[in-house]
Amino acid sequence: TFFPATLTLPVGSSATFFCNISTENGSSSEYSLNWYKETNHSQAQKIAEISRNNLQTKMEKYLLTNHTPAFKIEILNLHQNDSGSYYCGLIAFFEPDKVMESNRSHLVVTAAPEKTNTTDEPEMEEGNPLDHIKAVLLGILLFTGAVVLLIFGYLTITYRRGDVQKPPSENTPVEEKPPVVSVSTVDYGVLEFQWDQCTQVPPETRPVDQTEYATIIFPEEKPITPDQGKKHLD
Repeated sequence: TFFPATLTLPVGSSATFFCNISTENGSSSEYSLNWYKETNHSQAQKIAEISRNNLQTKMEKYLLTNHTPAFKIEILNLHQNDSGSYYCGLIAFFEPDKVMESNRSHLVVTAAPEKTNTTDEPEMEEGNPLDHIKAVLLGILLFTGAVVLLIFGYLTITYRRGDVQKPPSENTPVEEKPPVVSVSTVDYGVLEFQWDQCTQVPPETRPVDQTEYATIIFPEEKPITPDQGKKHLD
């Protein structure tokens, strides 16, 4: 018998099959055990051999171990081309030219990405939280900076508009015009009316009542500043 019936293993691992035998003439019979491989139901190919007296046979690709009545074969460092059907054949020396074959077992070698994914996933899972935290912090910083810039710009524009809209009296002082002060003055004088000495009329020819008229013209008053008014008063 040959078991296990089916094995599915990834590239790089090892496959182990067992072959149990029994002989009609007891344990004293001499025999040899061959191992065969079939690919896609093609002609069987002998891959290894071990005799009853050998406890272990080591090959580059196979390791055979004798555990009578069970024999173990290990297929080392699997490749995808190792996939196929395996079985063992007993050659008994007491019955020349007779080979007793076991049942077939199937080996399927899968590609390696399954193994690499299992090793990479924990690293990705460990890295993901850190990357997520960094992304969140960066987003918060950017958002805060944008808000600060918006507030600063709004305050600057508002301040400038306030300066433009203020009345001129609040922004820049306007020189005050001096008030116009009207100063009234009074001048006193004596008006003398003289008789014409050259043409004196005899008293008897002058009218009894005679009135003399005079016209007084005052210059137009001009506005006087406080300083001029003060000097004028002094």
